[in-house]
Amino acid sequence: MGAPVTVITGAGSGIGRATAELLAATGHRLVLFDRDEDGLSETRAALMADAEAIAIAGDVSDESDVGGIVQRTQDHFGRLDAVVANAGINGVWAPIEDLMPSEWDETICINLRGTYLTLHTAVPLLKRAGGGTIVIVSSINGVRTFTNPGATAYGASKAAQVAMAQQLALELGKHRIRVNVVCPGAIDTNIVAGSEIRNRAETEVPVIWPQGSIPLTDGTPGQAIDAAKVIRFLLSAEASHMTGCPVFVDGGQGLLR
Repeated sequence: MGAPVTVITGAGSGIGRATAELLAATGHRLVLFDRDEDGLSETRAALMADAEAIAIAGDVSDESDVGGIVQRTQDHFGRLDAVVANAGINGVWAPIEDLMPSEWDETICINLRGTYLTLHTAVPLLKRAGGGTIVIVSSINGVRTFTNPGATAYGASKAAQVAMAQQLALELGKHRIRVNVVCPGAIDTNIVAGSEIRNRAETEVPVIWPQGSIPLTDGTPGQAIDAAKVIRFLLSAEASHMTGCPVFVDGGQGLLR
């Protein structure tokens, strides 16, 4: 069979890039997807010199763009073994009456429709390969944590990703396809750069946290590599009897908040 072929969406930065670097170092052949062409180029350049990888620019919420991932994967590698559905945005966090339909739609389209399209197009290739693994990157928000002011669209999309993973874990089990979820807490990535928070005071519940809201690290956010290591584990044979499992990578943050 050779080295596994893995698709990573949102590979241009953050957890996606860290995962690509880690998997490349362990012999995976990679299909990197992101709408940020510069970020994709930087990820590709950061991989081991001999890593076999192709980069595809596109929008994860666009059906034709995502369809191109599968076609390019089939054409270049002839198979698919694993998928990391990582692409996502924070979007706009605002009171529900202030959150515009277009802002809701953008977050749901990228985070949830994007995950659906990725798996909708990739699963036939995984079945053809006789099985495989899927890891969806969700969040503690909407799953364990509901204290981020105005994060209704984001939290809803992330909760739905966990439900999708657990539903599909049953549906795809007979095809020997495992589906798991990584739920990071605060991670030091650039996802915040594209975020907008409006009228925070209207939705925030005033709570005084103990010093540092991440107990394991005295409040310091985790690194993208922390999530990437868990993704690598879930893709590996070491996790061969795990499916439908949300795994929290948050340093205890979700337990406190």
